[in-house]
Amino acid sequence: MATSPNWAPERRDIIWIGFSPRLGHEMRDEHPMLVLSTKAFNQRTGIVIGLPMSHAASNESNPFAVKYLGPKGEAGYVLTHQPKSFDWRARGARPHPWKQLPQILFSEACEGLNSIVNIG
Repeated sequence: MATSPNWAPERRDIIWIGFSPRLGHEMRDEHPMLVLSTKAFNQRTGIVIGLPMSHAASNESNPFAVKYLGPKGEAGYVLTHQPKSFDWRARGARPHPWKQLPQILFSEACEGLNSIVNIG
């Protein structure tokens, strides 16, 4: 999916982004990512802050995973315990076909992250 030169990830967007290189138990290769940072931040800094997503069924029982059913019923899991920041331009980020996470699930993902880092 081609992006316009003015495109930048927006909060709640689901994007494709490369996670490699990786170390230890980190994800590798290209995966969906839920964007937490605002479009203004992403445009200005070239950095995106977000939570990785996985299709791995093993996340069904993961207490740190928020389940999302895509438009065709396929399960995806937002991993609230693995926040990441990446240079989205250098990693070739682009929109994911799922577009945006519903607001209620976005709030649940933010609450999951906050239960770990306890910001407020």
